[in-house]
Amino acid sequence: MKTFLKLFVMLFCVASFAQTTVKGKVTDDTGQPLPGANIIIVGTTTGTSSDFDGNYVLTTDRNPPFTIQISYTGFEMQTKEITSNAETVDFSMKEGNELDEVVISASRTPERIFESPVTVERFGLKEIKNTASIDFYDGLENLKGVDINTNSLTFKSINTRGFATFANTRFMQLVDGMDNSAPALNFPLGNLLGMTETDVNSVELLPGAASALYGANAFNGILFMRSKSPFDVQGISGYVKRGITSQEAAGDNPYTDLGIRMAYKFSDKFAAKVNFGYLKGTDWAATNRTDRFIPGRTRADLDYDGINVYGDEVATNIRAAAGGLGIVPDVVVSRTGYDERDLTNYNAESIKADWGLYFRPWANDFEIQYVGKVGSGNTIYQGANRYNIKGFFLQQHKLEIRNDNFFVRGYVTEDKAGDSYDMVFTGININRAWKSDEQWFGEYINTYVGASLSGATDEQAHAAARAQAETGRLIPGTPEFQSTFNRITNDPDLSTGSRFQDNSKIYHGDANYNLGHLIDFAEIQVGGSYRQYRLNSFGTIYTDVDGPIDYSEVGVYTQIQKSLELSDAVELKLTGSLRYDKSELFDGFFSPRLSAGFTVNDNHNFRASYQTGFRNPTTQDLYIGLDVGRAVLVGGAPDNPARYVDTYGLSPTGTAITGQTSIDFTGEGAYNNSFFASSVQDFAASQNPADLAIANSNLAQPEQVTSYEVGYRGKLGDFIVDGSVYYNQYQDFLANETVISPFYGDVQLQQTLPNGVPLAVAAIANGDFQAYQTYTNSDADVNSYGAAVQVSTKIFNGFDLSANYTYAKLDFDTEENPDFRTNFNTPEHKTKVSFGNTNLFENFGFNVSWRWSDNYLWQASFGDGEVPSYNVLDAQINYRVPSLKSTFKAGATNLLQDEYFTAFGTGFIGSQYYLSWTINNL
Repeated sequence: MKTFLKLFVMLFCVASFAQTTVKGKVTDDTGQPLPGANIIIVGTTTGTSSDFDGNYVLTTDRNPPFTIQISYTGFEMQTKEITSNAETVDFSMKEGNELDEVVISASRTPERIFESPVTVERFGLKEIKNTASIDFYDGLENLKGVDINTNSLTFKSINTRGFATFANTRFMQLVDGMDNSAPALNFPLGNLLGMTETDVNSVELLPGAASALYGANAFNGILFMRSKSPFDVQGISGYVKRGITSQEAAGDNPYTDLGIRMAYKFSDKFAAKVNFGYLKGTDWAATNRTDRFIPGRTRADLDYDGINVYGDEVATNIRAAAGGLGIVPDVVVSRTGYDERDLTNYNAESIKADWGLYFRPWANDFEIQYVGKVGSGNTIYQGANRYNIKGFFLQQHKLEIRNDNFFVRGYVTEDKAGDSYDMVFTGININRAWKSDEQWFGEYINTYVGASLSGATDEQAHAAARAQAETGRLIPGTPEFQSTFNRITNDPDLSTGSRFQDNSKIYHGDANYNLGHLIDFAEIQVGGSYRQYRLNSFGTIYTDVDGPIDYSEVGVYTQIQKSLELSDAVELKLTGSLRYDKSELFDGFFSPRLSAGFTVNDNHNFRASYQTGFRNPTTQDLYIGLDVGRAVLVGGAPDNPARYVDTYGLSPTGTAITGQTSIDFTGEGAYNNSFFASSVQDFAASQNPADLAIANSNLAQPEQVTSYEVGYRGKLGDFIVDGSVYYNQYQDFLANETVISPFYGDVQLQQTLPNGVPLAVAAIANGDFQAYQTYTNSDADVNSYGAAVQVSTKIFNGFDLSANYTYAKLDFDTEENPDFRTNFNTPEHKTKVSFGNTNLFENFGFNVSWRWSDNYLWQASFGDGEVPSYNVLDAQINYRVPSLKSTFKAGATNLLQDEYFTAFGTGFIGSQYYLSWTINNL
């Protein structure tokens, strides 16, 4: 026993002796502590971070000598050699500039942003902590070249370089390597499955085509969000924000946002973390009663369709409905709708959590990760209609193996629609619940005829007709209305209800290997990805009535990067990338990228790139089959149009012609027997069949882009300058066409009635047709070009000042292509300015940001309209209390209270006022 104890003590002493401890403090050059600085042992992944007071303790089993390296965003990197155990090493960090920051996204390898071969934006810890926006995600709007379209309080869509709706399928968003797009929608729901603010390590944004490295969805830009590793940043941190949202339409309402991060490093081999976030508020109310198509119309007009009024989409020509009775005027009359605010409570809510287990079996850079994420919430989404996203649930699970040279990961993303519903069809079917369309229009016509025969004027007869037809109307706020509302929003059949269902999934795997440690000639990377879609909306979104729809995509790529030192002061960095992608539905595509970076005196970098990208049609482009009232959305996959089948009643004349009272009609007519909708409108005005133009949309094919870009990034005296100019050429541009397919007759007008009238013309005249929105490619030339520049400096001995300007222009002949919608949806001119000081006096800082946007035309399936120019001022002040490890902030967004909107049909964006308390956020 004594021998055992002696051996134990000896081993304990050896183990104790093998432990080397280094401690110290990290401050800036004014003596202020820098929390969250990274300290690592050079050549390893062993490290730690400084605490809220700047103190750190680093323990390792290595014996001195070895070198430690310290880095902090916005400061120059430092290294020091450790020569003995129990050494105290303090660091006084010298402030650097934006050129010293390190990015990973541009080349899939760490490099100074100064040397990036393409344009890249970075939003680091300093910017996150000092943003004047209400959270880090909103703060991205202050980056040059970035648009954030506000769908609702909890759903914002990020985009770069135009061509985006809220269903932004041209822009990819990655969180720790995972695409967090919702499978059913094929685009991310803002930050619903994103990150809790205290866990954000860095955010990088790569505008423009990035398909060469990141595949089909990285077509117009990509956002990278990386979280903090529990090996590097331990402890408990959190924040709470309380305030109000203020909007003229909705009033003042409470707002709460809180989050917590817990991370613990159990040993050099194992660490774990958990994050939780919760947000609750009242959404921006949409109360626009302007007519969707003809501004100036009101409910006093017979055919009125209010932008945020639902149910009035149902309309008919009352003379045609009366069988051509001459006393009935040849006019279109619409039913009376319900305001959007009667169909939703505008509850905005987000609950999300994530957790991760991290294992380093050999206590080096080899790591095995399991990460899980869940998110649920309520928000408003505007697509073809306005949707109340209620209880939407999204989850991801990832398994990844990686080290400094490679990674292999696989993850699954699953969504569930919860109790979400279509507000337009809610209004339509509440109307139909208390009185069918046939009865309503029948009462309208009979009352009009009776009033006219009694000597009433046309205006009086119409007023009497609507009053009679409206008898029995359900009144919002009554138990009868609420009971009907509940029934309809729980019914997935759009002929009687408005709920949509979904339980779709994406299975994704990708891998990358950097051969730089094996090859001296150049840095070479190879990689690939595989994705499997499983669409399962039970027939409420997609044409999957008979069961889920499955299809897959695969891609492989390689990149070579070589730096050439031309002289002591001049370096040339060349990068070439090539990717091949193949969807099982289409032919494969190659996406090359070439770039060159020319560095002079380590202060000036000139870059030029040739990039290509491609985009496979999205899940909705391919397999949607959705009646949105004004039209049926029918996807352009080869097998999809035939999958959409509906039964339509025919007019009396149509019945006489066909011998049928109804017809089963598929979506094939949209692609092989249709007229352009604009030409049908021309025909309605002229009654000349020659005005009818054949559409017959092509089935969807992949879209391609070729992008040319030049840029400069460097230091000119006291100013940091970053600018770029680009030109994009699109081929087979994917967008929508609105077409009309007659229920009988051919659009070539070869089939005629005995009197010589073409059958298709008779069908149009009789109202025997269906409007479709097709998903197709344009033969027209679609190009865009633009520029962006930012200048930043320090003034008045410590104040940060930056300003940027963005220019974007669509090059497309709309007059020659009136039925093709590019959805460019971005202002031609944008300007943003930021001014602040992180240490105005001890522990006190502030930041003010202002942005201005030019007016622009918004185009989307919900509607088109002008977005007026606007300017927004955000501001915050903050105070650090080191003894509490806390930062207190008071802030306001849209401080000028000038309400604005970024898209046609949404609610006006008001102001937000808040106080926040952040604890131990390193």
